[in-house]
Amino acid sequence: METVVITPPGRLGLPRWSELWGAREVLYRFGQRDVLLRYRQTAVGVVWVVLQPLAAAGVFSLVFGTVANLPSDGVPYFLFSYAGMLAWNLFNQTVGRAAPSLVSNQALVSKVFFPRLLVPLSTALSVLLDFAVALALGAVLLLVYGVNPGWAVLLLPVWTVLLLGVALGIGLAAASVQVKYRDIGYALPWALQLLLYASPVAYSVQAVEGLSPAVRLLFEANPMTWFLDAFRFSVLGLDAPPAWQVAGMVGVSALVLLAGVLVFQKNERNFADVI
Repeated sequence: METVVITPPGRLGLPRWSELWGAREVLYRFGQRDVLLRYRQTAVGVVWVVLQPLAAAGVFSLVFGTVANLPSDGVPYFLFSYAGMLAWNLFNQTVGRAAPSLVSNQALVSKVFFPRLLVPLSTALSVLLDFAVALALGAVLLLVYGVNPGWAVLLLPVWTVLLLGVALGIGLAAASVQVKYRDIGYALPWALQLLLYASPVAYSVQAVEGLSPAVRLLFEANPMTWFLDAFRFSVLGLDAPPAWQVAGMVGVSALVLLAGVLVFQKNERNFADVI
C-alpha cells in the first residue's frame, strides 16, 4: 500500500508538479462545474458569452469611433473594438474569476486535501471556452467585413497563452491574499476598470501620438498595450509588434506567473486557519 505524507508547502517553494499532475482530474471537474453552474437555468445559455463583447464593441464604436472620431488603424471601428475586447475579456475574466475562487470554495479548501493551486487555475478552463466562442464569432465578423488577417492568425495561440499566464499570475496572488483580506474583492474590480480605460482596448495607440512624450511612454510601457497590438496583428492583420514587445510579453508573462505561484505558495500555509 502506498503511503502519502502530507507536508506544508515551503514559504518560497514551488509546487510539487507531480502532485498537480496526479490531481488533474480535480482541475477538470472544477472547470466543468464552473461552466455548468454559470449557464444553468439561463434562457439563452452560451449566447451571453458573445453579447458582452458585441455590446461593448458597439458602444466603443459609437463613442470613440463616431463621436470622438478616433483612428482605428484603417479597419472598421466595430471590428477594431471587438478584437480588443477579445484580448481584454480573456485577461479580465481570468483575473476576475480566479481571485474569489478560494473563498467561494472555502468548505472544500478547509476540509478536503487536494492541491489548492488547482482551484484558481481551473477558472481558466471556462474562460477559454468563452474565448473560443467569442473568437468563432470574430471569424464570422472577419468574413462579413472582408478582412483577411493572413498568416499572422497562426500566432494567436502564442499571444493567448502569454496573456493567460499574466492573468493567472495576478489571479493566483489575488486569490491567496483574498482568503485573509476580503478587501481584494472590492479593490480588484475597480483596478481592472481603471486598467480598461488606461489600455488601448477601445482606441488605437495612434490616438495618443499627439500627447506629451511622458504620456506616450506610459502607454507604451503598459504590457496590455503590447498584448492588444499583438492580438490585433493576428486577428486583423495590422502591423506586427516590434521585437522588443514580443520579448517583453514573454518576460512579463513568465515573471508574473512565477510571482503569482510563489505568493500563493507562501500564503497557502494559512488558508485553513483564516478562511
